[in-house]
Amino acid sequence: MSRAGQFYIDGQWVDPSSSSAWFDLIDPSTEAKVGQLAIGNAADVDRAVSAARRAFPKNAQTSVADRIAMLQRILQIYERRYDEFAEAMRIEMGAPITFARNGQAARGPAHLNALIGVLENFAFEEQRGSTRLRMEPVGVCGLITPWNWPVNQIVVKIAPALAAGCTMVLKPSEFSALSALLFAEVLDEAGVPAGVFNLVNGDGPGVGAAIAAHPDIDMVSFTGSTRAGILVAKTAADTVKRVAQELGGKSANILLDDVNLDEAVARGVTACFTNSGQSCSIPTRMLVPRHLMNDAAQIAKRAAQAYRVGATDKVTTQLGPLVNRNQFERVQTLIQTGIDEGARLVTGGTGRPEGLAKGWFVKPTIFADVTPDMTIAREEIFGPVLSMMPYDTEAEAIEIANGTDYGLAAYVQSSDIERARKVGRELRAGGVHLNYPVVDFNAPFGGYKRSGNGREWGEAGLREYLEIKSMVGYGTD
Repeated sequence: MSRAGQFYIDGQWVDPSSSSAWFDLIDPSTEAKVGQLAIGNAADVDRAVSAARRAFPKNAQTSVADRIAMLQRILQIYERRYDEFAEAMRIEMGAPITFARNGQAARGPAHLNALIGVLENFAFEEQRGSTRLRMEPVGVCGLITPWNWPVNQIVVKIAPALAAGCTMVLKPSEFSALSALLFAEVLDEAGVPAGVFNLVNGDGPGVGAAIAAHPDIDMVSFTGSTRAGILVAKTAADTVKRVAQELGGKSANILLDDVNLDEAVARGVTACFTNSGQSCSIPTRMLVPRHLMNDAAQIAKRAAQAYRVGATDKVTTQLGPLVNRNQFERVQTLIQTGIDEGARLVTGGTGRPEGLAKGWFVKPTIFADVTPDMTIAREEIFGPVLSMMPYDTEAEAIEIANGTDYGLAAYVQSSDIERARKVGRELRAGGVHLNYPVVDFNAPFGGYKRSGNGREWGEAGLREYLEIKSMVGYGTD
């Protein structure tokens, strides 16, 4: 908390250019104020970009071995401070401590280890006939990250930018700045050279827009809502900078008629409720054969009602609050809209769970008999709300799954892997998950359609931060 009043620019912790703007940090599980965050402006962004621009020429020339060593030092320091990261995310976003440790904090080392492996084997130069292809750092990068997976999103942007030889300015979400400040301390201790990494806290209109528009930033990587992503892209267009976006999702989970229904439904509920439903790629639309809908709804009801909701410092708590009042009220409105539009409320509904008078907690909610035209089938809810949708044929299931503006992820469950693969090939999504697989941190992550462009994670994530230079007439070795 001691760093919440400062930014990290040019290798130093510095005061904001103006001390007039502050943001109250609230624990969403108690609604109690836990501190204040300094909010930056365009002048702070200018300072940070200038530092990154000065540092870029030298940093671009660093060896791959030096970059690997840097990432390894970051990994070692992160692991030493692992519990601090878990506690920061428990406080700032209400992640139950067990999930904060095993889910949120664990993503940092997972992505760092994956990227180190990529960098150890990545070819930055390749000969094609008499042409030499070189992969070179894109330049100064503006990184804008969300609150829902704070460390995950920070690491999947900072780590590949460092691996590529770029320099950067980070604007984390003001709702999850504590973990970002902690990561800045890790980078400082690891010896990241001055100006290579810079951090300016702030909001979207003040700092995010200044980053997107800045003429000395060569690339913007943004993760957040589709609405905000459109604004970033429009703002960045005047300077023709590269824009990589990971935006919203409304992922379908197709349960084919040969599944073990109890297992497929229960695991689907668990996946949908991950991070209190505040994840862009989770399966929020469960597509069920019509003749199995009633049975599936009862299975889902039992699974949802078994969730333990409450104090985030208890290791037995499974479901925490939403991040803030606005998100809570939005989810309440969408739940009521689902009821009003005729979806069958199986369990949950509006209001807080019983016994919780404070905190932005939402009842684990299941709707059945949801139709594609309903609001809850079309809009990203970002809360623990599952929409169960009936279908009659496999072709109809695929049509419903693809019938959305989003295309970040999709899920298919079948006892026949070949059948699951066949359906998966028909789905318009950047990531298709067959039979609830384990996470692959080298698999490219990103979406089709209004879920964004570009990819993160592993080698695909590294390539986003590289330019291709063709040296024609180079000759052969």
